[in-house]
Amino acid sequence: MPPPRRTGHIALAGAPNVGKSSLLNRLVGSHLAIVSPKAQSTLLPVVGLLSEAQTQFVFHDLPGLLDPAYPLQARMRAAMLATLERVHLVLHLHPAAVAPAPPFWPLTRLEHARETPVLVVYTKGDLVPASGTPTPGATDAGSVVSAETGAGIPELLGRIRGYLPVAPFEYEADDVGTQPLRFFATEYLREAAFAHLEEEVPYGLAAEVEEFREHTRPVYIRVTLLVERDSQKGIVIGRGGRTLKAIGQDARARLEALLGEPVYLDCRVKVLPNWRRSPAALDRLGFPKGGSGDRGQ
Repeated sequence: MPPPRRTGHIALAGAPNVGKSSLLNRLVGSHLAIVSPKAQSTLLPVVGLLSEAQTQFVFHDLPGLLDPAYPLQARMRAAMLATLERVHLVLHLHPAAVAPAPPFWPLTRLEHARETPVLVVYTKGDLVPASGTPTPGATDAGSVVSAETGAGIPELLGRIRGYLPVAPFEYEADDVGTQPLRFFATEYLREAAFAHLEEEVPYGLAAEVEEFREHTRPVYIRVTLLVERDSQKGIVIGRGGRTLKAIGQDARARLEALLGEPVYLDCRVKVLPNWRRSPAALDRLGFPKGGSGDRGQ
């Protein structure tokens, strides 16, 4: 008789820019989450799925742990904490080069630690000489992985499996994500913006799908890029529209790889003043309520 099926939810959590999104993409074998050397590019949890034999892993790539400075960050934190409340296991990601990792729950600024088990995962193991790589021990049962090379991933999955409850699969075995295609259109545009824009501009940029004709060939997607100020609009468009064209080309390539179909991506740029600090704008863009942080800044 085969072993029973196991299904469980696993949070990828940690400080900004520790490699959460890169690890998610490596785990599920698909480019679902934004990857950027700039910190805090993940605004909302991204869910990735891996079904392996009798086990289904449901990974949640969370926004980085931070102290909110304005309403958008308050909502990012609220979404992160809400996810931590319902997972079966937390992977505390921490760069291998700066091991050991601090205790996880104090980093969340919660009044009390939760009972959810936590595994330390040291990321970017390929950047650390073998002699400097942390060694798992009795007091710090950490795993060392590299999203770049895939080293340590099979061992990590084996450790995770033991924490997951016996339960039927929640999703089809060949699914890799749970978000609608519209979500990826906006995320890939934001990822391209982080690659082509400097300094603060990409952090002030959101994307909103206005039209999505999935059954046409090519697939037609019309997206509005929202910035906070007129000066940012000019930067995003660029001289002769060159920057906007480059952003759109990069995002379209990602979408075509995901869909397996040609895509016509129609991008415009509009100003939505101070959207990161406006509860009404955040509601419009689909960010979950952020509690008292909505009133601040």
